Parts: sequence; C-alpha cells; structure tokens
Amino acid sequence: MRIVVISDTHGDFSGFELAVSQQPKADLFIHLGDCERDVDDIKSLFPDKQFLTVSGNCDFGSITPPEDEIIVCDKRIFFTHGHTYRVKYSPYQAIDEAKRRKSDILLFGHTHLPFTSYEDGLYVMNPGSIGHPAEGKPTYGVIDITKAGIVTNIVEV
Repeated sequence: MRIVVISDTHGDFSGFELAVSQQPKADLFIHLGDCERDVDDIKSLFPDKQFLTVSGNCDFGSITPPEDEIIVCDKRIFFTHGHTYRVKYSPYQAIDEAKRRKSDILLFGHTHLPFTSYEDGLYVMNPGSIGHPAEGKPTYGVIDITKAGIVTNIVEV
C-alpha cells in the first residue's frame, strides 16, 4: 500500500494537484492541515482517490479535529498538524503521544521542514510543505507499507 502525505498547502492548489498526479498508484492521501479546504477542491478532480485530513493552525473556524488515527495494513498511523504538540520546538510531545497510542507511524506538519526517521519502533515523518517550504523546494512524503516492512521517503514536487 502506498500513502502520500501532504502538509501546509496554504492554497497552493497547483502544487497539491501535481503531487497527487505524480502518485497515480497511491491508495491513500493524508493532508496534515493548513488549508484543509484544498482537500475538498482536490477531491473533485480525483474522485476515485481516498483523502483524509486534519486541521492546522491556519484552518480558522474548522470543525475538523487537529489529529486523527487510522489502521492501514495492520499498522496504526497517528497523524496531526502538530501545532497542538509544539512540534516547532521539538517533535517529542508528538512522539510521546504516538507511543502512548501504540502507533507504528507518526505524521505531522506545521514546521514546513521535511523530516523522516525511525526510532524505537516508530516511523516519524514530516513531509515538509507544498505551499511554503521553509527551505528548498516544495515536498511531500510517501509511505510504502508491504509485507517486508515500511519505507518512508520525501519527494520534491
């Protein structure tokens, strides 16, 4: 199973559309907030794709929660925008919450900096930002879950 992780589009719909187009075999797309309305727009162009989203600190008035979790291929994925866990200062509050939930994968955005790691049985990914990268080019994340294991990658748009 392939999961594409996108965050912080901030209205850059063309970058979001390009990322989805670059991954035609992806089974699931997870948007980590900051312009969650972009997800509603992208669904109309890709009605056969599955999209999940959480709200970010710039999604004013949203009724979507800032975090969620899903089980995919027997792997628990905890995903959040990250602002409620102060990830701009350190990812460890979010990591602690993911471990408390017995997650296999933690996804968060908010910092606009791409990051992926594996520590103590937990895969951690921040896909960076499609709309306003803090450094370099716009990025998104790809997670492949197979019988052999989990692989995480950061991809430039």
